[in-house]
Amino acid sequence: MTVTSDITVLQAIRQAGAEVLSSCEQGICGTCLTPVLEGTPDHRDSVLTDHERSAGNCLVPCVSRSCCDRLVLDL
Repeated sequence: MTVTSDITVLQAIRQAGAEVLSSCEQGICGTCLTPVLEGTPDHRDSVLTDHERSAGNCLVPCVSRSCCDRLVLDL
């Protein structure tokens, strides 16, 4: 699925017909924290620490985007 830069990862997941548990959808609660299997997330949340962001193995999809052409999540 091609995702444009004006939608969040969570919106793209839902458009693809999948679902991720979410609550605040503002990047502050961490309910939707999702493992990243491949790619580089563009973190825009207030949940992850700098260390967790640099590790790149999870993201908060309700506010995040991708820094690369392909982002694979463990849904």
